[in-house]
Amino acid sequence: MRALLIVNPNATTTTPAGRDRLAHALSSRTRLTVAHTTHRGHAADLARSAHADGMDVVIAHGGDGTVNEIVNGLLGPSPDRGTDPSLPRLAVVPGGSANVFARSLGIAADPMEATEQLLPLLAEHVSRRIGLGHCDGRWFVFNAGLGLDAQVCEAIDLSRLAGKKVTSARYVRHAITQFFASRRIEPALTLELPGQEPVTGVYYAFVSNSSPWTFLDTRPVHTNPGTSFGSGLGVFAMATMRVLPSLRVVRQLLARNGDPSSPHLLRADDVTRVRARSTRPIGLQVDGDYLGLRTDVEFVSVPSILEVVAPAQ
Repeated sequence: MRALLIVNPNATTTTPAGRDRLAHALSSRTRLTVAHTTHRGHAADLARSAHADGMDVVIAHGGDGTVNEIVNGLLGPSPDRGTDPSLPRLAVVPGGSANVFARSLGIAADPMEATEQLLPLLAEHVSRRIGLGHCDGRWFVFNAGLGLDAQVCEAIDLSRLAGKKVTSARYVRHAITQFFASRRIEPALTLELPGQEPVTGVYYAFVSNSSPWTFLDTRPVHTNPGTSFGSGLGVFAMATMRVLPSLRVVRQLLARNGDPSSPHLLRADDVTRVRARSTRPIGLQVDGDYLGLRTDVEFVSVPSILEVVAPAQ
């Protein structure tokens, strides 16, 4: 079995010693090649080369941004591609701060524990197919969003460039800051879902491909608990920025068996597509990566498009 290990050496929880142990362990089960990313977009280039070279497995060791790049490198920009039997399987050993995708697949957050999970799965050729989301020429593996969460992702990116460590506490601080900064701005979004009248007056919208939507350390945050890698997309959109209704929804998001509901909330699970139009340019994020301002974005569910090495669920 030929495997390419793509390592982001700048990911939050990766260390040289940990990377060496990981490579040594994987070498016992695969014909391993190791590549370190050096710049933005490098993981996507490496993944494309792995496909062209006939690799059997691509193993991501980094955060969700590294995983997203690899997936986009493997699949290319079009959501209309069919299933490619020559596509390498994807495996993930977490190395970032949140590791939402890996943890949603049932992979341990600790890199060494995840490696111990991965080795027998590789040896026994255990894998499963999952669906992904697509928007704006990009694939997303767990979530995308317009408005508030995109503003938070932009602020986190700026913090990272300033040399500040990415933590759950920093995400929360930025979320609170961006929430209050946005309260006096008029809602700009209109959402169009199949078989429904357009919904206007939306301040921000989250689109999920799995549940939970994210993690705050060990606590999962559930926007659409009915969404999974085997279903369509989940939509979570708020039509208010008032403090008390927003706090009630936040409490539901953090509840152990959260099932958010509110008169001000549009929530839909298992959606094949959703289109968002904005009266002004509004931020877009994909898997935590801020993409810039948009006025018209369509999110599409593409079922069973990627084979991943992960425990059966």
